[in-house]
Amino acid sequence: MAEHVLFVDDSRVTINMIREFFSGEEIVLHSAASAEEALQLVRRHEIAVVVSDNIMPGMSGVQFLSLLKGISPDTVKILMSAFADLTSALEAINTSEVFRFVLKPLRAEEILRAVNEGLRRYRTKMAMRKEDEDVLLSLAQTIELKDPSTRGHCDRVGVYAVRLAELLELPRSVQREIKYGSWLHDCGKIGVAESILNGPGPLSDDEYSHVKQHSQWGADVAAKANLSQIVLNIVRHHHERYDGTGYPDGLKGEAIPLEARIVAVADVYDALVTDRPYRRGFTLPVACRILEDMRGAELDPQIVDLFLDGVCRRQGGGGWWPPRA
Repeated sequence: MAEHVLFVDDSRVTINMIREFFSGEEIVLHSAASAEEALQLVRRHEIAVVVSDNIMPGMSGVQFLSLLKGISPDTVKILMSAFADLTSALEAINTSEVFRFVLKPLRAEEILRAVNEGLRRYRTKMAMRKEDEDVLLSLAQTIELKDPSTRGHCDRVGVYAVRLAELLELPRSVQREIKYGSWLHDCGKIGVAESILNGPGPLSDDEYSHVKQHSQWGADVAAKANLSQIVLNIVRHHHERYDGTGYPDGLKGEAIPLEARIVAVADVYDALVTDRPYRRGFTLPVACRILEDMRGAELDPQIVDLFLDGVCRRQGGGGWWPPRA
């Protein structure tokens, strides 16, 4: 599949020239006349390489590429400028992690070479990320073996949570971390006895107190593995309640990280519709009514509404959600 490359320049002449240079290349080429317009494109597309002019109205290229680090950290960044001063180049490299610095007026062979080198760097990053993803998913699936009734749970929660993140128009890099956090949200259960996880009835008070520690245990594992703050937030806080009565920290409302509130809704829904050792899974209409009852108490009301619009209120429950496993 062709990678997406974004050029940012307020000069229409330059953009038209770039389109001519890359007319024979197998890429999806996007253009923007300002940094603000470019940020909207980055949020909608997985951009492999961005090439930005430096001197533009409003936000400069250096400022834009520096901001891009937090929104799309895997995107390879190239800066172009008509001013061949060393100070600008060093500022770009130091503050924005710029991969290449290209001078104007542009030469076809130079800009083609820089972008193709950027694409090779991006592909290498993605290959390494794929290996990391395989390890994380394998870990989540291994943990699920302790409790056969939850097989596939982490993967399904990831599907639901990422779809919610898409609808909230969160950056793709955040969506990816939410997927990882969804896979690993119950990783602390590796420390919970199987006799408790697979028991035939409701938990006793002592057993429940023991199980509640899994969010802290999991957060410790995520921190030691140097996983992102987003993943750590999900693992630690997916059992916080919107009304402040959850655990482990009793956070309330928007004090609960957004990513944890998203995963909480996905987690509860999948738990409701899935068979457990002590009960059968609820039907879709019943599960949706339970979610309605939980909005504003256990769960963020806006995220519940967004979820219900997809799973319960479209075409009698069709919507855009995958079928129940």
